[in-house]
Amino acid sequence: MTYKSFICLIMTLALIACGKGDITIYGQLGEEVAITPDYKDVTIPPNIAPLDFQTEIKEATCLIISDELGNSFQVHAKEGLFTIPIGKWKALLQKNKSKNLTLTVCKKEGNKWKSYNPFNIHIAEEEADPYIAYRLLVSCYGQWNRMGIYQRNISNFDQSPIYENSLTDYNCINCHSFPNQDPSKLFFHMRAKNAGTVLIQDGEVQKLNTATPETMSALVYPYWHPSGNFITTSVNKTSQSFFYHHENTLEVYDTDSDVVIYDVERQEIFSSPALKADSVFESFPTFSPDGHSLYFLTARAKQMPVEYKDLRYSLCRIDFDPETRTLGQQVDTIFNAEKEQMSVSFPRISPDGRFLVFGMQKFGNFSAWHKDCDLYCLRLNDGDIYPLTAVNSDESESYHSWSSNSRWMVFSSRRMDGLFTRTYFSYIDADGVAHKPFLLPQRNPVQYYNDLLLAYNLPEFIKDKVSVNPHKIATVMRNTEGVNVTYRKD
Repeated sequence: MTYKSFICLIMTLALIACGKGDITIYGQLGEEVAITPDYKDVTIPPNIAPLDFQTEIKEATCLIISDELGNSFQVHAKEGLFTIPIGKWKALLQKNKSKNLTLTVCKKEGNKWKSYNPFNIHIAEEEADPYIAYRLLVSCYGQWNRMGIYQRNISNFDQSPIYENSLTDYNCINCHSFPNQDPSKLFFHMRAKNAGTVLIQDGEVQKLNTATPETMSALVYPYWHPSGNFITTSVNKTSQSFFYHHENTLEVYDTDSDVVIYDVERQEIFSSPALKADSVFESFPTFSPDGHSLYFLTARAKQMPVEYKDLRYSLCRIDFDPETRTLGQQVDTIFNAEKEQMSVSFPRISPDGRFLVFGMQKFGNFSAWHKDCDLYCLRLNDGDIYPLTAVNSDESESYHSWSSNSRWMVFSSRRMDGLFTRTYFSYIDADGVAHKPFLLPQRNPVQYYNDLLLAYNLPEFIKDKVSVNPHKIATVMRNTEGVNVTYRKD
């Protein structure tokens, strides 16, 4: 912004009323204003909740939000907190798709108002899916008395439980998965008391007993086939080790693991020798959007936990034919961990099939506890791999998922304090470039996140609200024996 245009902006803003009476801006401070959370120059969807923020300014402050067409409104701070009216915010966002909003914080010095340097927020043309689902859990070992899967309407601040473990004797609720961001289908596993796998389809809840004599565990890390007819998952023998004098305080690792596919219609599990080699750990599978490829991680088996720092996972793919329910014979290595001396985690492909984003770290694959883990993008048409620089921080970036239109990514990060994972959004443009991320909005966000001693985990976009009553899930898991799935032997 030129000096001349800035002066014109200030003169325009001086004519705007501010709720507590008209203000006249007498000058500019020529200073940047620090805001928390940092929403400066972020790109947001036009259906996001107000980006409330706080400053540490002691004097009276007023926020002016204006667009390029001359529309604007103002908000007075209360103890440094700007609580933006949701109706005015929504109206301004809908009028300004693909345009910028200008936000100017003004401070009262004596009887005169002066402005800090303004900053912009860009509104994308594309909306994000209206809900996200995530786990909230205590971020320490052995504390399962508070855990649940929750959903949040991203256009406001409404959060509601999909399921809470208090309904089933405070057991562990494992990873959840939806097909194609469809809230009518949900898959997750419960461990310990009332153990079993929950399968929800169109309002019907089913309990599955997914451990079989041919597999080492129940189904663990799931991902749906785009047809909704299959779910690929890993089966794992998982352990944990703790460190007192290391930047990664917890190491979660497998002592053995395989990849399998669950046939939803036939209620059977099947696999292939390529996904069950004794000399290799396989994990974290995901289907391609066209349903004809299965991507997964492989690592040369090590003596665990002694050789945990030598365990590195490569990214591989194998053909899958959903019509014949068969896997190919050849495994292609997409990223060679031994060659690159780095390890891959959580591969996820954009619904348009153009980009695959994964975590990369020095070793292991449980990225949430690896401070060095960053997000990288593989452009599938030419194989180019590059870091999502705008997204990455000095702390762990871990689990991520895509919106249905492939323009938004939601991910987990510990960048706020290094202790708790929080949920962030980033716009991914048509060239696969990530834009500066922004924190999931909250009312009074500083106090909310400072007081919240729970970690956000596994954020997933969904297209609507999950409608199944949590008590229905609990009743099925408590009172039914469940269906014993079988293993298909070819």
